[in-house]
Amino acid sequence: MRYFFTAFMVWCSFCVTQAQQQDTTGTAVLKDKLAVADSVAAAQDTVKAEETRKERRERERAQKEHDKYYYKGIKKDSARLEIEHVSRVAWKRSLILPGWGQYTNKGLWWVKVPIIYGGLVSGYLIFDYWQWYYRKFLDELAARIEAGVPGEAIDQDLRGYNTMEGLIAQKDYGRRNRDLTVLITVGFWGLNAIEAYVDSMLRNRWNIGQDMTMKISPTFMPTIGTSNNSMFAGYTITPGIKLTMNIN
Repeated sequence: MRYFFTAFMVWCSFCVTQAQQQDTTGTAVLKDKLAVADSVAAAQDTVKAEETRKERRERERAQKEHDKYYYKGIKKDSARLEIEHVSRVAWKRSLILPGWGQYTNKGLWWVKVPIIYGGLVSGYLIFDYWQWYYRKFLDELAARIEAGVPGEAIDQDLRGYNTMEGLIAQKDYGRRNRDLTVLITVGFWGLNAIEAYVDSMLRNRWNIGQDMTMKISPTFMPTIGTSNNSMFAGYTITPGIKLTMNIN
């Protein structure tokens, strides 16, 4: 009986060992299959995503091409396309070089270009002034801190500022105005491009005729006097300038 029990136990151990080996082998094979399946799925997802991006790009390109030649489902004629092209050229040129678009549009470009460059030069001069203002107070602050005399002026032009707080406030004031000048100048540059585009669209899309005349002449405008002197109180006239435009 004892030998029989021993043989039975040996046989059970052998079965358990074989089962564990089979489970280990099956698990490894299953992991390999899952890894292969995941790789295939990832590759398919990548291909699908690439195809989706490609299709989206093609659709967007087709939509832009459609919008270029159609407006609300109506195909644009060659004149409309040429007007849009000329207008795009005008504002792009003005964005690259201020006044170039105005010169392209012709008309009163000889009046507009000096105004544009006058505004840009004025913007630069104002910026230069506020930059000088900002640096003056900043250098004074640095000099007083280095010398250890917060209440004594190093720059005699600033001897009226006896506190560091006053110098800091003026420094910030100059910097704020300098930055604001930069923003206004950039906006003026952009306005120059907008003006070139609008002028091109108005000039080419709408015809106001060739019979328009403009006349400037002196005139007198009635006003109501507010002076306490009785000689000038009441109804008076003031010299002025009259602009007359005739459109036929």
